[in-house]
Amino acid sequence: MHTVYLGIGSNLGDRQSNILNALQRLRRRCSVDAVSAFYETPPMGGVEGPAFLNVAVRLSTILEPQALEHFLREVEYGVGRQRMTPASARPIDIDLLAFDDLREDFGRFEVPHPYLSERPYNLVPLAEIAPNLREPRSGQTIAELAAAVRQAGIVRRERSLHFNANRQDEEPEVRLSIDRAGTTKLRRVVHLVVDGRARTFNGEFSMLADLPKDKSGVHMSRFTEALEEAALDVLARDASPAPIEDVVATIAREIVDTQRALRADVRLDAEFALERWTPVSGKRGEETYRLIGIAHAENGSVRRAVGVEAQGMTACPCAQLMVREHSRRELVAAGFSADDAERALDALPIATHNQRGRGTVLIGIPDEQRSVRAEDLVEIVENSMSSETYDLLKRPDEFFVVNKAHHNPKFVEDVVRGIAARALTMYDDFPDETFLAAAHVNDESIHKHDAFAEAYGTFGELREELRGAEASYARTDLAGWLGTRRSLAVTGSW
Repeated sequence: MHTVYLGIGSNLGDRQSNILNALQRLRRRCSVDAVSAFYETPPMGGVEGPAFLNVAVRLSTILEPQALEHFLREVEYGVGRQRMTPASARPIDIDLLAFDDLREDFGRFEVPHPYLSERPYNLVPLAEIAPNLREPRSGQTIAELAAAVRQAGIVRRERSLHFNANRQDEEPEVRLSIDRAGTTKLRRVVHLVVDGRARTFNGEFSMLADLPKDKSGVHMSRFTEALEEAALDVLARDASPAPIEDVVATIAREIVDTQRALRADVRLDAEFALERWTPVSGKRGEETYRLIGIAHAENGSVRRAVGVEAQGMTACPCAQLMVREHSRRELVAAGFSADDAERALDALPIATHNQRGRGTVLIGIPDEQRSVRAEDLVEIVENSMSSETYDLLKRPDEFFVVNKAHHNPKFVEDVVRGIAARALTMYDDFPDETFLAAAHVNDESIHKHDAFAEAYGTFGELREELRGAEASYARTDLAGWLGTRRSLAVTGSW
């Protein structure tokens, strides 16, 4: 592994977002080990445009110099840099400052940078993360060189602008507390670990906090800021992307701190794909599912839940029984004996209406030592329906799915009970305080409404009921288990 130092700057467009975008792109082929604070610097060396925002970054990479140069150019173009004159304003600019102890001129880069001592906008951020690195021409450390240019108009910047106007903290006209206020459907690219593999997702966040009666509103921008801070923190750590339940837990804690709230709720929904083969033709494909992470922070502690939503199909048992009954009468009327009619009906799939369904399972994880695999949750949901479905179906596959579904009719209630039973079996070593929620909705085919069912409770409550205890109508719901004391839907994004 090579140790590389970069300077990243932007003075065009949304400078902070440009730099964050570049950092995320760098992570595709490098480990981002350290990131400095933002520093605002005036344009230097005849460069046009507004002030620059600059950071320094330490990377670990297996890329050799030529390959790294090519990759850095790809990152610049990916963020939006076009061919331009040396003096043009630019959305992103990446300078290679040091590469191990290598001293070589390759491509447009020379390392170590021969004029680093004359580039205060690189020196000052670099001194924050590599103060003892030596500049080869002068032999001085970066910290010593940076100390000499502190007066060059370079200012360490807060990660957002701050104004004295603060209407949110003023008293409202109507002094009523608000149970939850915040942002929903906030989309961000996130890096997560799913089943042991690092993946990139386009996620949708809902981030909510409580609001006391003496404050007019929450600071909506701080929810976004919490995401940006978390992105920088993750990129700066020498660690892999986190599981979804850890990401939402971190953001929930951050919201409590930044909003000065008593409690906060965070939900992240992200689409992910699993490799699947069609059941008869064996065609390889990727099926898409929804990954769900939920966290509630309060009193210094966080509770987390993780789940999936998967699509499948159901065949209606009620309509099928009616068709079977009618078919039996028709067969007898046509001269078949009652026994022969029954044998024929047992051998053949019986017609019924079917529909696409969406099933959801959510597991509330009681401690950080336990985890669940997304693929296992998908299989729990799909196996509880009449049949799984596929994006690609050849004719034999289509027959297989339809035949399987009509031999395995399910109400939405049956699907939910199946999800619960399979989850309890899969995680039978989990303690009684583990939470389980199962939900299913059918996009009905012959009705002009949807069909919905849901069940929830702790493992202990559900186990007792399965052992013969009387059904409890006060089983723990998602809000009760998380401790929010507010209604939270398992499906949807609140």
